[in-house]
Amino acid sequence: MKTNTNIFILLTFFYLIVAVAYGYWSWIASPEDNKHIEVIGTAAIGMLVFLSGFIAFYFGKAARNFTGPEDLPEANIEDGEAEVGFYAPWSWWPFALGIGSAICFTSLAVGWWLFAIGFPLALIALIGFVFEHSRGQHAH
Repeated sequence: MKTNTNIFILLTFFYLIVAVAYGYWSWIASPEDNKHIEVIGTAAIGMLVFLSGFIAFYFGKAARNFTGPEDLPEANIEDGEAEVGFYAPWSWWPFALGIGSAICFTSLAVGWWLFAIGFPLALIALIGFVFEHSRGQHAH
């Protein structure tokens, strides 16, 4: 966790430098009679500063409460082999959820009418995925 925190802190500063350089470069490259900064690219790179900063903050807070074997220099490889979670390999719900989500995101480019098709599909797949082990043959 500490290594991940440091990586995202470095990324935050890198994106900050790149955003300033991109804004300055776009201002220099614009014509003399109409000096302006290219707003979309500068804002997009600037949002990466906040994104990586938030992730670094989260990892930093989580590192205070959790120390995994990857943070301990004397740890062995087998110390990190505990079960992480459970995933049903026979489940079709993740595939259906991916299809529904892809249709929803495609609607941003194609048209909002497609969102009306994709959202119910994604919602049904999400509910099925969440409650898959709550009923039927595999109920707990």
